[in-house]
Amino acid sequence: MPMDAASASSPSPAVSSPTASDPKLHFLKQIRSHEIAIGELSNLPTSRNVYQKNGNLFFRTTIQKATASEQKQLNSAKAKLQKLNSP
Repeated sequence: MPMDAASASSPSPAVSSPTASDPKLHFLKQIRSHEIAIGELSNLPTSRNVYQKNGNLFFRTTIQKATASEQKQLNSAKAKLQKLNSP
């Protein structure tokens, strides 16, 4: 049975996502994501290799390097959020 165009269409593109209109919310979500990643990495055995996304590719690295990178990104996101909050 064919579907009509109205039932197959996606939501209207004119409706923006909440993170697009609120940069503070975007940075808060980024910060939480980096905190979770650091927590997950800290629960892995140190001898294990992990894959870290860089652009569209994943590269194998050590847990220490991945944690350092996540911490750097976390600090950057916190600084940007603090800059937005300051008058």
